[in-house]
Amino acid sequence: MHVNPTRMELTNLKRKLNTARRGHKLLKDKRDELMRRFMDMVRENKELRRKVEAKVMDANAHMAVVRSVMSDTAIEAALMMPMQEMTVDIAEKNVMSVMIPQYRTEYRTADDADIFPYSFAFTSTDLDGAVEALSDILPDLMKLAEIEKSCQLMAAEIEKTRRRVNALEHVMIPQYEETIKFIAMKLEENERGATTRIMKVKDMMLKQAHQYE
Repeated sequence: MHVNPTRMELTNLKRKLNTARRGHKLLKDKRDELMRRFMDMVRENKELRRKVEAKVMDANAHMAVVRSVMSDTAIEAALMMPMQEMTVDIAEKNVMSVMIPQYRTEYRTADDADIFPYSFAFTSTDLDGAVEALSDILPDLMKLAEIEKSCQLMAAEIEKTRRRVNALEHVMIPQYEETIKFIAMKLEENERGATTRIMKVKDMMLKQAHQYE
């Protein structure tokens, strides 16, 4: 670092070094805590994804049976006028300076039977199973979307924090330490030079005083 080797600059650099070390420790603690929470989310995401995929396979199996007993036109007509409606409210939660999403679902009516928008008299019971299976997936699917988005945001924050930790650890702190060492050596050298000059002046004054005597 290009600085003037003065005591004031030395004091300023020591203060900056202490601040950098404290910041480095805080960022390392933040990175470690983010990693812990990220790994917890990854494990939850893995388990929930397995659960959702099993439910999707079950719903697809029901739909395959439905398509074997009902025509595409009949299925489209049965599902044309849905009675139930779902809205999604998106909020945010601060976790270690990361704003992760929180999805809250709300249905238009509380009646579970409203997920069937057709008359049972003209449809196959397998269609009921397919619709019910798809309806059961929605809460887990929303939770899965929430966790996966949170994992993405956490991963980005971990990478950014890691870069800051590395910059402090391998660049800024070594630069401060090296510059402080340089200034300290320079000041010591100046002090030795000043002491030498004082001693020479003293010798000259004593010599002159002796000659005068």
